[in-house]
Amino acid sequence: MILLSFAAGLTGLILGGDFLVRGATATALALRIPPLVIGMVVVGFGTSLPELLVSVNAALSNAPDIALGNVIGSNTANVLLILGASAVLFPIATSFAAVRKDLALVILATLALAALLADGSLSRIDGAVMLAGLVAFLWSSVRQVDATPAENLIVERRFRPMAALQIAGGLVALVLGARLLVDSATEIARMAQISEAVIGLTIVAVGTSLPELATSVVAAFRRNSAMSLGNVIGSNLFNILGILGVTAAIAPVQAGTRFLTLDTPIALAAALLLTFLLWRGGISRLAGAAMLAAYAGYLGWMGLS
Repeated sequence: MILLSFAAGLTGLILGGDFLVRGATATALALRIPPLVIGMVVVGFGTSLPELLVSVNAALSNAPDIALGNVIGSNTANVLLILGASAVLFPIATSFAAVRKDLALVILATLALAALLADGSLSRIDGAVMLAGLVAFLWSSVRQVDATPAENLIVERRFRPMAALQIAGGLVALVLGARLLVDSATEIARMAQISEAVIGLTIVAVGTSLPELATSVVAAFRRNSAMSLGNVIGSNLFNILGILGVTAAIAPVQAGTRFLTLDTPIALAAALLLTFLLWRGGISRLAGAAMLAAYAGYLGWMGLS
């Protein structure tokens, strides 16, 4: 029964994230919102909603290790697993100048998270600081977006009921899926005598990263490496500033020592590795395979491979 609840939770997150992104994208296009804004806000934030709902539910359910492990583990999986898999399918190449600012922000956000975790918790004040950082990032990004002429968007400007239904259905599925996933994952951890931190860092983190995985893999098949890369970079930044910011603002999160001494440094190392690879020109198939091997080693190290 618990495994069925876990599977149902994952299914709800996957379908909910997909419906929400599809509906929001259709609505944004119908209202003639520039494509760049759609990609930055709808895709980046939409695919991170599972992490947001899981972490908030976990914090409210007194499972702080799952709340933190979900976000930190997702950031590690986004780089090593998702970009690794995408690069194996089709090498990722991009201009380093185009992404260096966002990569620097991800690294700074990860360092800031480590600093905030130094006292063993994320307080409501910490959450407010992270949310302020997210607002500043969004304001800066939106200011740089040039207005897109309406004629460049081949779409009728009208309300789309089906898109609204997809958004509503997606939100419901995400909420229910998050609830089922947190409850079942916590119970599985207790039954198997596995720490909630490890469950959050691996099973839950990978499960909530499936929307990003689907988006990036499809983009790789379509030879759109920029979308694969932008999806991951944007999601990682939102995971730290937005998800942990909202979670801590709602319910302060206690942090175990391992998050400061082990898991956050690994997420930081993954971000630095990504920066190095892109500085060298991109992620080859060989590098992608090495990233997948590194992630498998990370799982094996925690005894869950």
